[in-house]
Amino acid sequence: MNSFKQLGLNEPIIKAIDDMGFENPSEIQQKAIPSLLSEDTDMVALAQTGTGKTAAFGFPLLQKINADNRETQGLILSPTRELCLQIASELKLYSKYIPKINVVAIYGGASIEEQARSVKKGAQIIVATPGRMQDMIRRNFVNISNIEFCVLDEADEMLNMGFYEDITSILSHTPETKNTWLFSATMPNEVAKIARQFMHKPLEITIGTRNQASNSIRHEFYMVNGRHRYEALKRLADANPDIFSVVFCRTKKDTQSVAEKLIEDGYNAAALHGDLSQNQRDLVMKAFRAKQIQMLIATDVAARGIDVDDITHVIHYQLPDEIETYTHRSGRTGRAGKSGVSMVIIPKSEVKKIKAIEKIIQQPFELKKLPSGIEICEIQLYHLANNIKNVTVNQAIEDYLPAINDVLQGVDREELIKKMVAVEFNRFFNYYKNSKDLNSSEGKDSNSNNDEVRFFINVGERDGYDWKTLKDFLKATLDLGKDDIFKVDVKNSFSFFNTEAENTDLVMNTFNDFQMDGRFINVEISSKQEGKERNRKGQREKNRDSKSKKRNGKSRSAEKQSPKGKREQKTSQAFEKAFNKRKRRK
Repeated sequence: MNSFKQLGLNEPIIKAIDDMGFENPSEIQQKAIPSLLSEDTDMVALAQTGTGKTAAFGFPLLQKINADNRETQGLILSPTRELCLQIASELKLYSKYIPKINVVAIYGGASIEEQARSVKKGAQIIVATPGRMQDMIRRNFVNISNIEFCVLDEADEMLNMGFYEDITSILSHTPETKNTWLFSATMPNEVAKIARQFMHKPLEITIGTRNQASNSIRHEFYMVNGRHRYEALKRLADANPDIFSVVFCRTKKDTQSVAEKLIEDGYNAAALHGDLSQNQRDLVMKAFRAKQIQMLIATDVAARGIDVDDITHVIHYQLPDEIETYTHRSGRTGRAGKSGVSMVIIPKSEVKKIKAIEKIIQQPFELKKLPSGIEICEIQLYHLANNIKNVTVNQAIEDYLPAINDVLQGVDREELIKKMVAVEFNRFFNYYKNSKDLNSSEGKDSNSNNDEVRFFINVGERDGYDWKTLKDFLKATLDLGKDDIFKVDVKNSFSFFNTEAENTDLVMNTFNDFQMDGRFINVEISSKQEGKERNRKGQREKNRDSKSKKRNGKSRSAEKQSPKGKREQKTSQAFEKAFNKRKRRK
């Protein structure tokens, strides 16, 4: 099939499709639309984000709805407000030439009473987020007891967001005779459970293989030390001058921090996370769709429902906790038949996750090197030359040319070109001229270089620390970021940690005459030989302590504070001391 006319759609819908400029149906549309039109059936359809799923269920739904009946006949559940509004908007475009069809969007962050009034006027189709739909049902604002069609769009994302109970509760208010159409990018156990519980012998359609990523997306990963992650992000942005991207972080705090740094460094960036008000989120998304923002820094939850076709890159500043979420992230690019790139910035310790993702998406990753500073300068220079060549000249400039010619009098053509491109080239050259290689070595010790210093500190397990609590103490005491303290190695009575060489004076000055609980905390620059000797000494001490505990039995150990309690107490005291010391210095 090579056109929508062959799918069995009615003339009003075909006319609307022509108005929107659609020519050929996507694969999911070719497979789903004829079946949904010709049969009264349940359906499970697996296809990646951006493959045209909204039209795949939207066209058959509109054709089967009785426009003369004002009762609610179709319910569409979607995970986010943004996706809910987008589906409703698209259905209104599809039904442009179908009189009396009314589509109402129901979502949080807007007046529930106003939405209830819209439904009461007659809404054959309701598009809703699960949480707000639950509220509408509880208040008796909607009646879905007679619906004929229920669509679960992005079902896996709804369940990932914790909507399982809401969905099952909503479906319990619908008739068993309805047709349920479930559309999802992946098929985790929770989605399969919904299908078994609420669907009867569903027709299954899979585009590609289950959980497979879109073939239009190229997958790359860049191996860097964790503390160089932000610099790596900037290089990727600078090496792709026309970038229009979503950058994913794990937490709201990291999302806000990265966005603020990028803005401070002159990039068109903004944050999108759950701490923003609905109005702030709307403004950010409006600016992003208008391409006033080139880099949208987002959490997984906040980014769900983003549907922008022209995203060129998805950058994983941090990989998600759930590996399956990678499929949803990367699906934000390579949409509507266009190609895209999914880039992962990753420390060597997490490379095994790449192999796990490859098995899920059934596509290979390419290990790539971050470009050097001079390579970025070259890219930017050629980009500038192309922009100059292709720019459309505004004829209004003619009025200013005589004055400009006077200013540039005596400058020949070659010199003028040099000066013109130097304006942009100098900016990047000055920034990158002394830049170092950020790529992690694939050798045995990827973190060893002359820009790091290893320190010895005379606290350890005996003082209630493990690597995490000691790292937290050092970060707070030195007022450094989480990636600035690394390779923390805790022994019985002492420990080691690394930081950048540029922080050496800060470390030594901070711990000069530093006391905690009346005890001096000693920090020294460690040599390899000292480290080996102390490691051996620490092991001997640990063995002696272990033997002593066995001889003394359980009764003596029971008198002592638990290791967890001791660690918490020591950490609390260390934080208090550290902050008081910083306060005194200020």
